[in-house]
Amino acid sequence: MKKKIFSVLNRINKVILPRYSHKDPSKLSKLEQAVIAYRYYILIGALD
Repeated sequence: MKKKIFSVLNRINKVILPRYSHKDPSKLSKLEQAVIAYRYYILIGALD
């Protein structure tokens, strides 16, 4: 059940949230770093 929720959230994140893979993480704002952390947390939950 938990993995299914994370999988759905991960699909939604891919469509809605911006991607910052082309930028240097140390030069991002705190909000942009938070978006990266959130996307990472959801991705790891979907993979487990």
